[in-house]
Amino acid sequence: MKKSASEADNPIPLRQNVQTAIRRYLEDMGQSQPECLYRVLMAEVEPPLIEEVLRYTNGNQSQTAKILGMTRNTLRAKLDRYDIPVTNGRY
Repeated sequence: MKKSASEADNPIPLRQNVQTAIRRYLEDMGQSQPECLYRVLMAEVEPPLIEEVLRYTNGNQSQTAKILGMTRNTLRAKLDRYDIPVTNGRY
């Protein structure tokens, strides 16, 4: 889908997108009280964040770790935790 000129010039800030998604999630829950929302959110957001940065760096784990602001060892632990496959340095 092609973006309009105004959308390309004025992208919606990430923070606003996150707030909108969380608000919608909480509203969709209705009367149910969420449990461990922080843990659930991180488990849903962190893997695709890592995957997309890996894709952006063509699987370069050192660059990925630097972009994410973590050590390569921390990145490796998260790759293992979320079972994100990386073979021959490529994602």
